Amino acid sequence: MSTHAATVSSAGAPAAPSSAATKALVLGAAGLLATLAGAFVAGGKAVAFSYLTGFVFWFGIAIGALFLVMIHHVFDAAWSTLLRRQLENWLACMPWLALLFLPLLASAFLAPGTLWKWTDPAFDLAKVGGEGTVGQDVLWFKKSGLLNTSALVIASVVGFAGWNLLVSRFRAHSFAQDADGQISHTFSNRFWTAVGLPFTALSMTLCIILWVKALDYHWYSTMYGVWFFANSVRGALSLGMILTIWLWARGDYKGILNNNHMHSHGMLMFAFTVFWAYITFSQYFLIYMANIPEETFWYSLREINTDGVFNSWGYVGMFLLFGHFVVPFLLLLSYKRKLDKSFMPRIAGFIAFVFLIDVIYNVMPSMKHANGDAYSFLSSNLLWIATSVVGVGGVCVWAYLSSFAKTKLIPIRDPRIAESLTHHE
Repeated sequence: MSTHAATVSSAGAPAAPSSAATKALVLGAAGLLATLAGAFVAGGKAVAFSYLTGFVFWFGIAIGALFLVMIHHVFDAAWSTLLRRQLENWLACMPWLALLFLPLLASAFLAPGTLWKWTDPAFDLAKVGGEGTVGQDVLWFKKSGLLNTSALVIASVVGFAGWNLLVSRFRAHSFAQDADGQISHTFSNRFWTAVGLPFTALSMTLCIILWVKALDYHWYSTMYGVWFFANSVRGALSLGMILTIWLWARGDYKGILNNNHMHSHGMLMFAFTVFWAYITFSQYFLIYMANIPEETFWYSLREINTDGVFNSWGYVGMFLLFGHFVVPFLLLLSYKRKLDKSFMPRIAGFIAFVFLIDVIYNVMPSMKHANGDAYSFLSSNLLWIATSVVGVGGVCVWAYLSSFAKTKLIPIRDPRIAESLTHHE
């Protein structure tokens, strides 16, 4: 038996079940219960915005993982075969994310206007520094064909149904191929990719517009879906790097992971760092140049208060500029750093953390005082954001570890696995 054949054989054994999955689920349940309790302490509005923040962060990583799996199939990539299996395992969280979204959807019926103002046409805009009601707002009237509770429900249900269908097909074919080695599974995954890429791009864009961008429904931006795509893929790549090094440190990837895998993964992280900067700068530049009040107010809210004083969100915006772009750009330029197994998980964790701050930056300022000013970044709301992140994240980690324990470490009979194991050798 060749060296690589022996490696594949040993890597194909299912991982032993671990109590780590149970611990993750317990931690997730505790976080969710703490978030629920927060509604009685801080009020439903604060907790709803905080929970949306935590949910969107983990949803972004999951949808980014789905995009990476499809990108792998559409390019018939070889080197990323190793990365793909762990992303497939992570996608076990998608059905649970659909379930965890239900409280947010229920709020549109049980407490309309608490999170999305446009779910209640009678919502008094004076509560957030405006005048009249949503139903009297001409801008809402012009957008009411989309900004209504029915559209929110339909988009969310169709989105999650489609994403879960894609996840189930990719996982089923990939895992079945481990057993029978049939090339038909590879062709089937390419078919689902051809269907899934346009569907996921459109449905994700629609949902993120309804869930986050429309929190301030006056705002116009034609690049919001692409911005979230860039962030989501960066989050998924960061997760993939952390999982890869975790498996290498455990000994699972010893003899499998080589420097060229690290370099290729690091190059993708660098590429999407530049892509995020391009999209984000383009959005800001176009809005700045057009100087239309329906666009500029979104940034003004995150820089200055109504009395002209520079607020805390302005500092958060500067942190995003350096944390999301400048720091990762400079650090990931180095070839040696991309191969450093102690450095790459750290920069990956940092990128994921900045992604979370970016989601906070997009969601929380929409919860305004009666004078129209955003609540401060450094407020008690951070506590409920933290419990939400722990709660939803715990469920996602539990789903991943549960899938990990039942599947092969790598796709042992994928037609590109040999090429992946000898990447650039």
